[in-house]
Amino acid sequence: MAEVSCLSYHDIASQLGTDLQSGLTDIEVSRRRKNHGYNEFEISGDEPLWKKYLGQFKEPLILLLLASACVSAIMGQFDDAVSITVAIIIVVTVAFVQEYRSEKSLEALSKLVPPKCHCVRNGKLETFLARQLVPGDIVYLSIGDRVPGDLRLFEAYDLSIDESSFTGEPEPVSKMNDVSAVKQKGITHRNNIAFMGTLVRCGNGKGIVVGTGENSEFGEVFKMMQAEEAPKTPLQISMGELGKQLSFYSFCIIGVIMFLGWLQGRRLLDMFTIGVSLAVAAIPEGLPIVVTVTLAIGVMRMATRKAIVKKLPIVETLGCVDVICSDKTGTLTKNEMTVTQMITADCQLAEVTGVGYDASGEVICNREVVRDGSNPSVAKVMEVAVICNNAQIVKGVLQGQPTEGALLACAIKMNMESVRNDFIRLHEWPFNSDTKYMKVKVAPKRNLSEEVFYVKGALDQVLSLCRYFYSSGLVLPQTQKQEQLFHQHAAHMGTAGLRVLALAYGNSETALTFVGMVGIIDPPRDGIREAITTLLSTGATLKMVTGDAEETALAIASRLGLYASGAKALSGEQIDQMDVGQLEKVIDHICVFYRVSPRHKLTIVKALQNIGHVVGMTGDGVNDAVALKSADIGIAMGRTGTDVSKEAADMILVDDNFETILSAIEEGKGIFYNIRNFVRFQLSMSIAALTLITLSTVMKLPNPLNAMQILWINIIMDGPPAQSLGVEPVDHDVIRQPPRKSKDSILTRHLISNVIISAAIIVTGTLWIFWKELADEKITKRDTTMTFTCFVFFGMFNALSCRSQGKSVFKIGFFTNRMFLVAVSGSLIGQLLVIYFPPLQKVFQTEGLYFMDFVFLIFLTSSVFIVAEIRKAVETFWTRRRNATEGQHTYFGADYI
Repeated sequence: MAEVSCLSYHDIASQLGTDLQSGLTDIEVSRRRKNHGYNEFEISGDEPLWKKYLGQFKEPLILLLLASACVSAIMGQFDDAVSITVAIIIVVTVAFVQEYRSEKSLEALSKLVPPKCHCVRNGKLETFLARQLVPGDIVYLSIGDRVPGDLRLFEAYDLSIDESSFTGEPEPVSKMNDVSAVKQKGITHRNNIAFMGTLVRCGNGKGIVVGTGENSEFGEVFKMMQAEEAPKTPLQISMGELGKQLSFYSFCIIGVIMFLGWLQGRRLLDMFTIGVSLAVAAIPEGLPIVVTVTLAIGVMRMATRKAIVKKLPIVETLGCVDVICSDKTGTLTKNEMTVTQMITADCQLAEVTGVGYDASGEVICNREVVRDGSNPSVAKVMEVAVICNNAQIVKGVLQGQPTEGALLACAIKMNMESVRNDFIRLHEWPFNSDTKYMKVKVAPKRNLSEEVFYVKGALDQVLSLCRYFYSSGLVLPQTQKQEQLFHQHAAHMGTAGLRVLALAYGNSETALTFVGMVGIIDPPRDGIREAITTLLSTGATLKMVTGDAEETALAIASRLGLYASGAKALSGEQIDQMDVGQLEKVIDHICVFYRVSPRHKLTIVKALQNIGHVVGMTGDGVNDAVALKSADIGIAMGRTGTDVSKEAADMILVDDNFETILSAIEEGKGIFYNIRNFVRFQLSMSIAALTLITLSTVMKLPNPLNAMQILWINIIMDGPPAQSLGVEPVDHDVIRQPPRKSKDSILTRHLISNVIISAAIIVTGTLWIFWKELADEKITKRDTTMTFTCFVFFGMFNALSCRSQGKSVFKIGFFTNRMFLVAVSGSLIGQLLVIYFPPLQKVFQTEGLYFMDFVFLIFLTSSVFIVAEIRKAVETFWTRRRNATEGQHTYFGADYI
């Protein structure tokens, strides 16, 4: 496409064998379609649904559970086999449904391809579906049209096209038919090319189709999206590692049991059977369900906080994101051009408040609110801005160009929007790249014989037409010193990132009166600076990635606190000149990327991922789609985002509010700690049960628990009490916690030590009760009931301590997790029924206990909770003392160590 822009349209027409007046013939169109196909995107056929469903079974933990179910069935343990199989089916089905709903990113691309176009064929102007276009067709463009293919323009009359979905720049681009002097790689410099999917804002034109379907610039984005695969989330990686670790430990258990049995002279087959049974019992079949339920609840929580998450594991991924690459336009800024400053020709400075195309805000000059003509100099600036203007604002909706909309919105704040009704427009000279100004000739309705020119545009060009300047109702001769002063004001406004427009009027178009300048900017969103400050305080970094020019990008970055003196920025052209290794070396030090294309955004994301970062990418345009899909988490805007960006993303911000990302990060971090708390509880209970049975076997003691009692304990370990830990309310302190490293295992040393301590207390206490009750050397129902109840009570107190690894339960509150209270209460009621309800007594071989038995058991089993609370207090004390010694401030307990 760069080569096309450097050739004249006559050369292009000759190369494509087309006639600019009559277009192609039907016969020629048919011939070309055989070579080029239809003007659409071919989406490769999806694999069958059954294959996608079976693909869910590839996860290591799922495979381990499948093996456990098979072993259980072979050994006749059908209860375990059925429960494990049901768990697998639930998890796999939920994951399949979520992914099936989200895989639509490529299909959405077709929505931006316009359904119809106006094309010349056989010498006649016809309207038909855009998919029928072929290279060489002649297309007519007018206001409101979506460009149906890549066009080399050969006529352009006041033609401006909105390319924001490609470039990120809010201002429509003025198009021309001249040859580009220099071959440019970036699409922002190809002013004689109209790109597929962009929108005609004003004017009209004609062009030769030079690119259709996948051979268009839009098609390049499509092909890059096809080539990209969404990376695995950190949670999926962690769960895979956990599955492998549990497999390893299971084989170790089998080996140790068989070895001990061999030393004792027992049959190896018997010991193998016991070892396999214990290994199967050790595998937490409830873990996938807890993870799925926890993530699903996280998704629902995020929906109430204006964020739609399309894939369950994505919620947790946000807790690992340490770099967010954010588009500027529409994400960090409002995507609504706004006048913020006004300088009159007599050097009065007016500040304009309010954002958007409505009446909210005021114009303040000399500490007074300006309304109507209360300040003649300011009013004159607005008079020119309104009369030399084609925009309309209807019920807060702009109809016209953003810059003119910003001027009209400013006039509305001064109650001057109706001033143009006092004039009749006689002629208009549209803005173009040569004159760099717009000029209108009008006549006042009170005196139709008088002709007045109103002009707005670039300062140098407007000043060259001026001989006078306006000062508080007087027209004074303009001096060179006065012009220098105007340039100084304009330069100052430019350094603040404002686009400067100069305004003038007069009866002679070569002797105009200069009235002043306005500064326009696409302002940052409300509260965005505070949100960024909070994000940066967590240890994460934010990089602005935009198609804007350097001056605009750096000015906005400075306002947001992203760019300071000495900071570094990088352009798309500079990225092209670097190899991957060079970019990876410097990318951590770059905070602003400007003049970037979709390919550059993808390169930036890949470079960050290559050096170990977990990358979040925000965006709203077609130009963001590829990077959104390749990032660890793609975040699209719900209101302003294109269909393509929404479908390519993993999460959608319904209100386009960057602050919502902070809520999502908080949720993601909290979810991971909830999952870790569950793992701690289940592993400590599993190890305790395994150790209890193993020690009884090795020491040749009678079995302390019968089969039904073990089944009941297994239900508690995998059932409601355990799963309620996954829905623990998110601790708001986690937002200030540094991002979790994606390679960190769920089984940390800290967690394993807690598991071992808890399991040791449970085993010691339960064995002591069993030994104490066995004093008469006879096993009675009371003996097993006491032992059984002791183990269950230990489990309840252990679950209570596992609600947080670092914070005391007294600090987080006993009643903050209602689901946990219901689950524990239900389990205790169930235990009482097992002990006292006659039918269940027969099934579980239990008998009633005395009140003092319960008092004794509560005192004993609460020891696991008391020890955990003491450990938390000690760890928190030493953490605070260490941080105080190092001069650091701490927000966290051991939960976040």
